[in-house]
Amino acid sequence: MPPMFDPLLSMDEVMRRWPATLPVIMKHRMLCIGCPIGPFHTVSEACSAHGLNEAEVIARLLAAIDTGQHDATCGADSPRSASNRAGR
Repeated sequence: MPPMFDPLLSMDEVMRRWPATLPVIMKHRMLCIGCPIGPFHTVSEACSAHGLNEAEVIARLLAAIDTGQHDATCGADSPRSASNRAGR
């Protein structure tokens, strides 16, 4: 598993840390992108809410993380988050 990936991370955190997961989320028709509950729903909870097989979704998320951009620094203290808060 990539460093710090955990099914108990919020969907928002997963999408921010690993943007390569966005196509996986869209392919599964998960409504997490832009969802106001994204910061609170864990990966496990989101899978359950969407009636998806958690193990399958996690496997695809991990594959996307392994092959895509991995930015574990994109948290609340990152420059990108600061510019987003500033409205840029």
